[in-house]
Amino acid sequence: MIKMLAPSNWVLVNTCLQFAGWGVFSLLLAEVLRDSYHVLCHQVGWLSQWHNKHHMVYRRDLSIVSLKAYQDSQLYHDIFESSLLVIILTLIALVVHQMGLWLGVVYGFTFLFGASLRYFLGKIDTDYNHLPGPLQIIPSVWWVNRSYHWRHHFDNVNAYYSGVFPLVDKILGTALSLKGKTVALTGASGALGQALAAELLKHNAKVVALTTNPEKLATHTELKVVSWELGNEAQLKDCLAKIDILIINHGVNVYASRTPQAINSSYEVNTFSALRLMDIFLTTITGPQAKATKEIWVNTSEAEVSPALSPLYELSKRTLGDIVTLKRLDGDCIVRKLILGPFKSQLNPYGVMSAPQVARAILFLARRDYRNIIVTINPLTYILFPLKETTTWLYYRIFSKTAKS
Repeated sequence: MIKMLAPSNWVLVNTCLQFAGWGVFSLLLAEVLRDSYHVLCHQVGWLSQWHNKHHMVYRRDLSIVSLKAYQDSQLYHDIFESSLLVIILTLIALVVHQMGLWLGVVYGFTFLFGASLRYFLGKIDTDYNHLPGPLQIIPSVWWVNRSYHWRHHFDNVNAYYSGVFPLVDKILGTALSLKGKTVALTGASGALGQALAAELLKHNAKVVALTTNPEKLATHTELKVVSWELGNEAQLKDCLAKIDILIINHGVNVYASRTPQAINSSYEVNTFSALRLMDIFLTTITGPQAKATKEIWVNTSEAEVSPALSPLYELSKRTLGDIVTLKRLDGDCIVRKLILGPFKSQLNPYGVMSAPQVARAILFLARRDYRNIIVTINPLTYILFPLKETTTWLYYRIFSKTAKS
């Protein structure tokens, strides 16, 4: 027989749960307020003057310029910010009358206490995100690590605002900045390639069109057009060394054909060519900050989990998708998958969506740091793909070894 709790015990459990719930909320609220203030520091003139003292402290390797500059940054930025945070959180706790909210006040005081010690004692004791040295891991999608925050200092100061959780960046679309990035795009002469190029240019990116049909892009003077041939991907190494983001978007659809030539063509174009380009690009990720800025986006398509009414297209794209999942485990750079539903193109003249519509959605989600970018009208894909990707990732994680070993 199950023993029931006494009413007094239920009250105690409910009180504890309430305290925990409000406590977690207060911590999240504190981070949202900090990040919102950070955004204002880059938009409001007089706040910018104080906040810039923080940016002036660090060299590109995050080493400190001088103790004096570091102390000034603590006074004009950290102490002022944390004092404001404590005041706001205290007022909220006094108005709402929930004990758990005082946990956020204590959390705010830890920032004020640390900043005050660093200023008055003249001690350089920076937080984890500002530790000097080379960046050894890629930017995290779940929290703000050194590589993520480094981009705020030296990639684009008007992006990557978040301090611990990237929630504010995801809402504002500042979790990835395309401004000034050099983006190489395969399949650039196709419907989606041209639409992506147009959207990238709107976001102030520099677009390098990698195409096997350069004559189709002769009128696009805003693009740098580089021709290449299937099987000769190695010739693009010098070009790819100057690229920040590589978008692998080319493909072929043999529809119902199952001849040996169709099998070879499907895998050579859709799978092996894409993997060769990935491998070449990965060799260019050198230098202490490359992990923070280099990315690969791979159009594996909705065929990873759904029928495409073209067996060889499905098989070759699923193979590509699985190997990309495997390569992600090495953490060489951010690798995004583009899981796209049917859109009108040369490969699929019966597509429901338009290429410009798909391109806008891709960049909308990429700027919010989605690593698996799903754009489709099929609701099942939003359920099936995460399940497939998670289980596949876990299986590969357990039963495969890192490429470096």
